[in-house]
Amino acid sequence: MHSNSQFATNVYYDRTFDCDAAKILPGEYYYTGKNMLIVTVLGSCVSACIRDRITGLGGMNHFMLPDGGGDAGSPVSASMRYGTFAMEILINDLLKAGARRENLEAKVFGGGAVLRGFTAMNVGQRNAEFVMQFLKTERIPVLAEDLNDIHPRKVYFFPKTGKVLVKKLMQTQNDTLAKRELDYAKRLKVEPVGGEIDLF
Repeated sequence: MHSNSQFATNVYYDRTFDCDAAKILPGEYYYTGKNMLIVTVLGSCVSACIRDRITGLGGMNHFMLPDGGGDAGSPVSASMRYGTFAMEILINDLLKAGARRENLEAKVFGGGAVLRGFTAMNVGQRNAEFVMQFLKTERIPVLAEDLNDIHPRKVYFFPKTGKVLVKKLMQTQNDTLAKRELDYAKRLKVEPVGGEIDLF
């Protein structure tokens, strides 16, 4: 069904919610028209839960902006291109699957200051600001947000209904989350982003 490596493949049956669920990791996204759940755990990364409010077709991504150095705020910086790519791949796939742009709505989460060593460059805050600005530019209304703060979050998104449950994790039992995000951040530094940028 999907040839791209960013589409999450970890689908399982969630006993708590009695439905199928897709778990997404840093750098991945997932969308569906089925009555199922999309779940992720966020530290300094952010997730946008985007859905068509009429059809219930929706999806979620999970990304961070790598440290872009001095030009990090520029829309054409490599750093911003990662965020733009993560947002566009989800939105474009939703549109291809039948969602209509004018029906899209979003809820956004994450951007916590949870990674030691990441606070200096304020990764979580940059991620949060980016996702809000992107959605504003694209004119996709943000119905709810839970951004920044110091806690990791577990996010459960039900695209069919638009419902999102957020569980703040007081501390993660182990360093899995921090390790995943740091590995992802390292990967971002070496992987080129697909797609050219056209300036008009």
